[in-house]
Amino acid sequence: MTNPAHHGVALRDAVKVWARVAALSFGGPAGQIAVMHRILVEEKRWISDARFLHALNYCMLLPGPEGQQLATYVGWLMHKTRGGIIAGGLFVLPGIVALLALSMIYAAYGKVPIVVALFFGLKAAVLAIVLEAVVRIGKRALKNSVMIGLAGGAFVLIFFFGIPFPLIILGAAAIGYAGTVAGSTLFQTGGHGSAQAQGKDDSLLGDRVPEHAKLHWPRTLTHIAVWLLLWLVPVFTIVLSLGRGNVFGEIAVFFSEMAVVTFGGAYAVLAYVAQQAVQSYGWLSAGEMLDGLGMAETTPGPLIMVLQFVGFMAAFRAPGVLPPMLAGTLGGLLATWVTFAPCFLWIFAGAPFIESLRGNKALNGALSAITAAVVGVVLNLAIWFAIHTIFRETVPVHSYGLAFEAPAAASVDPWALILSAAALIAIFRFKAGMLPTLAACSAAGIALYLANLAG
Repeated sequence: MTNPAHHGVALRDAVKVWARVAALSFGGPAGQIAVMHRILVEEKRWISDARFLHALNYCMLLPGPEGQQLATYVGWLMHKTRGGIIAGGLFVLPGIVALLALSMIYAAYGKVPIVVALFFGLKAAVLAIVLEAVVRIGKRALKNSVMIGLAGGAFVLIFFFGIPFPLIILGAAAIGYAGTVAGSTLFQTGGHGSAQAQGKDDSLLGDRVPEHAKLHWPRTLTHIAVWLLLWLVPVFTIVLSLGRGNVFGEIAVFFSEMAVVTFGGAYAVLAYVAQQAVQSYGWLSAGEMLDGLGMAETTPGPLIMVLQFVGFMAAFRAPGVLPPMLAGTLGGLLATWVTFAPCFLWIFAGAPFIESLRGNKALNGALSAITAAVVGVVLNLAIWFAIHTIFRETVPVHSYGLAFEAPAAASVDPWALILSAAALIAIFRFKAGMLPTLAACSAAGIALYLANLAG
C-alpha cells in the first residue's frame, strides 16, 4: 500500500471524485447510496463492500441524512478530518445552490396557475419515487420473517399510534442486539446489517484501521468542542438577540432539535418535519411540503435539502424588517446549517468508536434491526404523501389510542389518482428513470392545465 496518509489517493483527485458523486446524487438516499457504492467500492475500489456497509449501518443509526454522513465517513477514513469536511460539504453544495434558486422562483411564482399545474404533476411522480424507495430498501433489509415483522411493527406504531421514531429505533436495536447475543442468526443479513468480510480485502484502504481513525480521546474531545460551537453558537446568538418567538429563532431551535431526534435517515426526517412544519408551526401547507420534496428530488444532493425550502418559506412569510426574498434566503441557509453541522459532529466524534467495533456481531445485529424498522418508517411517509396527493381532505382519527389522518373518500382528486397510477406503472412496470418520470408527470400537469384553459 502507498502512503497511508491518503491510501494512494491524492486529495485533489479525491475532490474530483466527491464532486462527481455530488453531481450524480439524485433520487434520495437510496439513489445516493447506490451511486457511492458504484463509484467508491466498485469503480475506485477505495474501500471494500463490507467496510462500506459497516459505515452505512452506523449512519443509518444516526439522526439526520445518512447519505451525507456516509460521504463524510468515507472521506474521513481516506483523508482524515479535512477529507471528511470536503466530502460532506461537496455532497450538499449543489443541492444548496439549486434548491435556493428554485425556492425563490416558487415563492415569487408558485401561485401562478401554470406553475401550480407543473407541481401538481410533480407530486404524482414524487409519490411513485417514495414508494419505490420502500421496495428498494425493503429488498435489502427484509431477508426473513423477523425483519418483515420489525418493519411492519414500526409502520403500525408510527402511522396508527404516533409513537415517536426514537422509541421505535431503540426498541428495534434492543431486539436485534438481544437476539444476536442469544445466538440467533436472523439479524445477520447480507444487506445493511451485514459487516462480514466478502473475501480478501484488496481495496486501497484495506482491512486495517488507519492511525487517524483509531480512538484517541484528546482528538475526539477536540472534535466535539469545535463542532458543538460551530453548530450552537449561531443558534444561541439568534435566540438571545431576536427572541425565541421570532421566525429565525424558531427555525434555529426547531431544526437543531430535529437534527438530534429524527433518526432513520432522510425519509424519517421528512415525516417528522412535515408534521411539525405543517400542523404545529403553520409555515406551509401539506401540498407545499410536497412541492418542496419534488424540487429536492429534481436536484442533486440529499433529499433532506427540502428542509432548506421549509426554512425559506417560513422566513419569507414572516420577514420582519427584511425584504422577503432576503429573509427567505437567510432562513433557508440557517435551516441548512443547523441540519448539517451536527452531521459532522456525529461522524468525527463517533466513527472512531464504530471502527473499533467492526466485526462485532451483536452491534451488527442491532444495526440490521434498525434498518428493518426504517423500512416501516419509509412506508409511513409514502402513505402520508399518498393521502395528501390523491385526496383533498383528511379526517383526524383519535380514539382507542389511535392517532392518524384518514383520507376523506369523497375528496379524491381523479386526475391526481390517474397521474399517480401512471407514474407507478412507469417506474415499476417499465423501469423508467426518476428524471424522465418527473419530467413526464410535470408535462402532464401543464398539459392538463392548458386543456382546461382551452375548454
